[in-house]
This record gives sequence, C-alpha cells and structure tokens, in this order.
Amino acid sequence: MASVSYDFTGEAVVVTGGSSGIGRAVARRFGAAGAAVVIGDVRREPKDVGEEVPTHQRIQSQGGRAEFVETDVSDPGQVRTLVEAAREFGGVDVMVNNAAMQLPKPMLDLEPEELDRIYGVNVRSVYFGTQAAANDMLDRGEPGTIVNTASISSNLAQKGQVQYDATKGAVRMITRGAALELAEHGVRVNAVAPGQIATEFTEGWTEAAKEKGSEGDLLKPIPLGRAGRPKDVAGAYLYLAGPDAGYVTGELLHVDGGWQVC
Repeated sequence: MASVSYDFTGEAVVVTGGSSGIGRAVARRFGAAGAAVVIGDVRREPKDVGEEVPTHQRIQSQGGRAEFVETDVSDPGQVRTLVEAAREFGGVDVMVNNAAMQLPKPMLDLEPEELDRIYGVNVRSVYFGTQAAANDMLDRGEPGTIVNTASISSNLAQKGQVQYDATKGAVRMITRGAALELAEHGVRVNAVAPGQIATEFTEGWTEAAKEKGSEGDLLKPIPLGRAGRPKDVAGAYLYLAGPDAGYVTGELLHVDGGWQVC
C-alpha cells in the first residue's frame, strides 16, 4: 500500500494535550515531518501503557526539535503563554487544540462545578487556543492553520455523556464559526472527529480492549472491525494542516472506522 509523507520543515506546531494518547501521536508525527513542536499539557509524563519518555524528549531523541510547556488549558492566560512559546521557533504555524477530558456521569447527578470543569478543558481551551493562535499568526502576517479535536460525539449522543457530548458539539461549532470568521485572513480552521480510539482517555473499557481494540468491548460494532489507535488518527491532522487541504476549511473529518454510517 502506498504511504504519504509530509514536510513541515521550518514550521512550528503547538499541540495541547500532547503528552499522551492522540495528542502524543499527533505531536510525534509532526516532529517526524520536520516541524518544531511545542507540547502543552498539565503533565509531562505520558499515561500511555508502555510509554515512559515524555513526548518532547522522544521527538528530540529522534533528531527533532520540541519543547514542553506545563499548561492548564482551561486558563486562557496559560494558553496564550503556550502560543507565545512557539515564538522561539518563529511563531505558531499550526495550532492543534487537542486537550480534553471525559466525565461520564448521569445528567441527573452532575454538579455545576463538574460542568464548569469539563467546559473549561474541552470548550474554553479550544476557543481561546484558536483565538491566541490566530492573533499570533495575524500579528506576524503569517496565516497558518488550526486543527481542533472534535469527536463522534460532536454529532451523536451517548448515554451518560451529555456533558461531554455538549462540549464536543461546541467544538464543532467553534470550528465552523472560526473558519467563517478567519477565512478573510487566510487562516483555515478544521477539526478531526475520532471514533472509539484505544487510549487511556477512554473510559469503561477493559485493559484487553485498550491494548487490542477488541470489538466485543466497544459501545457498538464498527464496520472496520476494531477500535482505532492514536496512529490511525494522527495523519488526518497533518493532512488538514498541509497544502493538500488548502481549499478545506470548516470541515469535520471523521476518523472512526465507519462508526457514524451504521
């Protein structure tokens, strides 16, 4: 099967939630493609099974350039500081708003502070991450691209996940609205909508399901017959950030093994 290669040499990419899971895979792919990568996360160490080396150090060990900035993405000030850190590499060219959290709980039992917390991480971070990156790009006169992490939950409801589904629906609309507003400035904004991806982020799966992605432990059958893995998703971010997607903006790209079609 043919493979696709990307070249982001000379570009700076900021990835929130880049220490683990999908964010880690995305950061490493950009690093391998020649980009300087700035990782923003609340923790430096990965949570992925079998992984001990922080993402930025892994990229550096493979000859790339990378930096870690401890960041609480629910704080707009810290998000701006994260974006400013990319100035060391010339300024942000690609912003990946990926950080997120889940809080599975029946709607009837959710406390106001819990809703505030999940909205802070999943929605405020994307809104202000998009804002900070766009302002940096326009201040430098270098319009770039923004790729947000949405979800199959951006369009589909799941039991016990009203709060999570609502935040991912918001990410979808932030993406579409920002794409409309920033188009005149040459900034493209898109989102990737992963399906059931076997990471430590996924709640309610057995360890076997996380490691093997066995269909029997999924919430419903997937046409491609297995759960996804972070490496299955990462390439979509590079595509949307690259020149092949130069006429694509406001798009929600599903990477879900066919979940949404059945």
